Amino acid sequence: MERRTFLKIGAGTAGTLLVPVFGNAIAAEALLDTLTLGVKKALADTAMDAAKQAGASYCDVRIGRYLNQYITTRDLNVERVTNTESTGVGVRVIAAGAYGFAATNSLNPDAVAGAARQAVAIAKANAKLQSEPVQLAPVKGVGEVAWATPIKRDWRTVPIKDKADMLIAANQAGLAAGASFMTANLFQVNQQKYFASTDGSYIDQDIHRLWAPINATAVDKATGKFRSRAGLAPPVGMGYEWFEAKPEHKVRAAGGVATMYNGSYDIVEEARNAGRQAREKLTAHSVDPGKYDLVLAPENLFLTIHESVGHPTELDRVLGYEANYAGTSFCTLDKWESKQFNFGSKIVNFTGDKTAPGSLGAVGYDDEGVPAKRWDIIKDGILVNYQATRDQAHIIGEKASHGCSYADSWSNVQFQRMPNVSLQPGRKKLAPDEMVKDVERGIYILGRGSYSIDQQRYNFQFGGQLFYEIKDGKIGRMLEDVAYQSNTQDFWNACTAICDERDWRMSGSFFDGKGQPGQVSAVSHGTPTTRFNGINVINTGRKIG
Repeated sequence: MERRTFLKIGAGTAGTLLVPVFGNAIAAEALLDTLTLGVKKALADTAMDAAKQAGASYCDVRIGRYLNQYITTRDLNVERVTNTESTGVGVRVIAAGAYGFAATNSLNPDAVAGAARQAVAIAKANAKLQSEPVQLAPVKGVGEVAWATPIKRDWRTVPIKDKADMLIAANQAGLAAGASFMTANLFQVNQQKYFASTDGSYIDQDIHRLWAPINATAVDKATGKFRSRAGLAPPVGMGYEWFEAKPEHKVRAAGGVATMYNGSYDIVEEARNAGRQAREKLTAHSVDPGKYDLVLAPENLFLTIHESVGHPTELDRVLGYEANYAGTSFCTLDKWESKQFNFGSKIVNFTGDKTAPGSLGAVGYDDEGVPAKRWDIIKDGILVNYQATRDQAHIIGEKASHGCSYADSWSNVQFQRMPNVSLQPGRKKLAPDEMVKDVERGIYILGRGSYSIDQQRYNFQFGGQLFYEIKDGKIGRMLEDVAYQSNTQDFWNACTAICDERDWRMSGSFFDGKGQPGQVSAVSHGTPTTRFNGINVINTGRKIG
């Protein structure tokens, strides 16, 4: 297996950003190399034949080529360009009722067969300690199929100079608008994933993702005070056209305090807004703590969804499999079995979804060969389902997996990972400006900030990037030092209004960590602007005592 290293990039989107980097450095031109389908199929057949001969009752093979390009800039300088590639084969088997997994970075047939035999040996050893055999929900083999992220321009074909010039132009715009310092980064991912199994599937997928986080910092030279404003744009499952296409329409946040984009991203305009608003933060009013009605933009609410809805409805967390690392869940099986656990108000509906176009989680098939799908998790405020893989489906009475299996590398075993978990739009026509009109004492919040949540994903605190006072139905002065506190059930039951589908858009997490050894995945969360009444707000800047 290859060694995992970590690249530390200073002054990222919200302070220091740790970015996991897999594989070896390569030339940019080598990013366009490919493995032929014939080679991949032959290696998969070799592994499956060896596994069956060694005693496996089931085998799946993942042949992966994982490519990354990271470009980081500060002010008017390019700081780093990193191209990495990681290629290898992972073999998972069931033998004697237990899992076994092994991997190799050699594409030699003998090495692949050896990994398969090693996986079977590990499974047989595991079986001696396992109380119940693995039960896999059935999946019909699909034969030889292919799926690809629908892109118009492959980021690998775009000259690095063009990308660096775009980032520098963004920094320049932010500096001209009021920032003292600017950073702009570009993360580009291509996962070439080939899956084969003894169920009869040979699935070839080509997956693309992009993220361009920026950060503006303004300094008051007289006092030394400084404030930052990170970018609001989401990471996406798209091609480089994300930066080049002309948007069909720009979505204005309530009160016109920010610009959002559907279908494309003007990073220069976003940087200009960030520089101006970072400067405005220097004179923002420190919030008076107390109860407020909150109007949360999608660029803020997505993170609260991720932590308070996405993670606690992961079935492996519910069952305690993550207890040693990232906690458990308050959404225990008895609450689901009751069919009446009141997760949120009746207007709250969440789906799990691996199909949404442009999302980070969009695939044709998961890493167990299960077709992507969409299903209800919270329905009319009631907990009705979880996120499950093939070996978990029987626990909740499901006849099929939800397609939630994922591994971040060929060298890591696949396990349950979060799909896109999204809040569905309100059924009544409602725009953000209309939502604000009857708020007497509230705060409008945009962008992700610092956060904290307990091990059961219940009690939490979330910040943001931009805060505006709402008084008597109007958005007013900028605020700072804002964080909202609640518990998951009280918070979602305080949801009183959700904008309609015109305001629905996705944000997401590009590096979501889970598991031991740790793995990262990328996931989006869609939501419209949403209102929550009577939420406790604290002042994060005031000293205690």
